[in-house]
Amino acid sequence: MTRRVRLGMLTPSSNTVLEPVTMAMLAGLPEVSAHFSRFKVTEIALSAQALGQFDDTEILRAAELLAHAKVDAIAWNGTSASWLGFDRDEHLCERIREATGIAACTSVLAFRELFERSGVRRVGLVTPYLDDVQSKIMANWQASGFHCTAERHLRLQDNFSFAEVEEEEIAGLARAVAREGCDAIAIVCTNMRGAGLVERLEGELGIPIYDSIATTLWKSLNVAGVAPSRVRQWGSLFRDERLTTPQ
Repeated sequence: MTRRVRLGMLTPSSNTVLEPVTMAMLAGLPEVSAHFSRFKVTEIALSAQALGQFDDTEILRAAELLAHAKVDAIAWNGTSASWLGFDRDEHLCERIREATGIAACTSVLAFRELFERSGVRRVGLVTPYLDDVQSKIMANWQASGFHCTAERHLRLQDNFSFAEVEEEEIAGLARAVAREGCDAIAIVCTNMRGAGLVERLEGELGIPIYDSIATTLWKSLNVAGVAPSRVRQWGSLFRDERLTTPQ
């Protein structure tokens, strides 16, 4: 009997993109399923109210509900540590493991691992976020050795609105940062429709493109012991031997 693998995803409450996209990427893996638990996130900003949405208490409550489904991994499928700092997600993963006994990972820590394993140092950063959020991301990543040599952002704050950005607008942002020069493009937001563009745009631009939803799934599969290379037609992330070999 084939072993069932269940991936747990912690999801911002107003997000409408990551669930259908994750399920589409898993279409060729019939024994793997994704399960989602939400907590309140409605805006992305640096105000006290917006930052308070990412208090560990609510996130841990959502993680404990996922544990009831006996998932093999729990992923924070959101990008808040991009502006709050990598240490926030490191601490969150520890607390999830302590509370549930289940291995944990996050989108932002997956980005860091991808950059380190593939040798990326110059990042083309694409987000929907406000100016000050974008600046904070760039400063945090710079401090860890990842230089955002090109960037584009849409100055949006309402989390729901990110999902309404058309794919071709996202593609235009990616083309713009590629023209300015970077080793790879990072589409940082798990409520933007970037993942479906990656295969085509990588062929056009000739550089890797790492989308937040895809990076979260890549790491979740690794944690759960499933080869990410089984995901087809979703970009070089799932083909690059430097990234598909378990560490």
